[in-house]
Amino acid sequence: MNLPGGAEPYDRAMVTKPVLLDVPVPAQIDASGSREVKISSPDRVLWPDDGITKLELAQYVAAVGDRFLAAVGDRPVTLQRFPEGIAGEEFYSKNPPRGVPAYARSVTVTYPSGRRHPQLVIDEIATAVWAVQMNTITFHPWPVRTANLDNPDELRIDLDPQPGRAFADVVEAAHALREVMTEAGLHPYVKTSGNRGVHVFARIEPDHEFLDVRHGVIAIARELERRLPDLVTTAWWKEQRGERIFVDFNQACRDRTLASAYSPRPLPGAPVSMPVTWEQLGDISPGDFTVRTVPDLVADTPDPWAEMATPGQVGPLQPALEWWDRDVADGLGELNFPPDYPKMPGEPRRVQPSRAKH
Repeated sequence: MNLPGGAEPYDRAMVTKPVLLDVPVPAQIDASGSREVKISSPDRVLWPDDGITKLELAQYVAAVGDRFLAAVGDRPVTLQRFPEGIAGEEFYSKNPPRGVPAYARSVTVTYPSGRRHPQLVIDEIATAVWAVQMNTITFHPWPVRTANLDNPDELRIDLDPQPGRAFADVVEAAHALREVMTEAGLHPYVKTSGNRGVHVFARIEPDHEFLDVRHGVIAIARELERRLPDLVTTAWWKEQRGERIFVDFNQACRDRTLASAYSPRPLPGAPVSMPVTWEQLGDISPGDFTVRTVPDLVADTPDPWAEMATPGQVGPLQPALEWWDRDVADGLGELNFPPDYPKMPGEPRRVQPSRAKH
């Protein structure tokens, strides 16, 4: 693998001081230069079982830069940080970390509680490499653009397999979900989650706020559940899910995010959340895509999400909202919100079913 900035493959015995990576500056900012990003403690091991260091992670992010930037660019981003590697303490950084470079941007976002504060925006890959310097492993972009922070332009669905289900089961559910979303006028794209599940994305017109998008996701999830009741569930409480695949509708809530495309995950093997084509989905294993394998795959294969942002791939939310209205008329109403949310109108009791019986 060719490493950015002319760096040689990592040799731990050689790296004892901070390393400077040269990261190209996007043409729309400055077509003539690059930025130097200092990586301190470059030999810090982030994935202990695999020996992957902070320097190697920074080089990975630079190597997949253009595709990664297409996924996270112009969006508020939450950083999942691991100061001592994946075996140590982790925390989610919503405010930009101290020492943010002058070329980085932030926007002020509003949270469910009504609290507001700045959040980092990644306009160029040097900002992402700097975030790695701050021990970021996973990047969690919001489904909004900075020009309109209240109306999502992406509909995202997380298929989360419960214990007892294999990846092949998730693939079956994902293809059925593709059919449902297509019937709703959407154009779905798929990626591995970096763990056991998959994420399905579709671009939408940014003319509805978060609650509407959540209702559209619930309506799509319920339609999928009707078609595959033994495989898929919308049950919020784990005790009701059994071995089915949970459609996590609450990932559509404000301040809820999924790992970005091409983002590493804090799991053994250093897996990456990897976009694939629908045709590839049944032939791959999530373990195929890691910090060490993905750069060469990106260099050698076309981008499966290349058309995602084109105007013809942006779909309407309205058909899914019509399904929501139909279900409400049939007696299917609101579902539970995340526990840190204020009690929402129409929400069921926040009590586990087994406890409610008593």
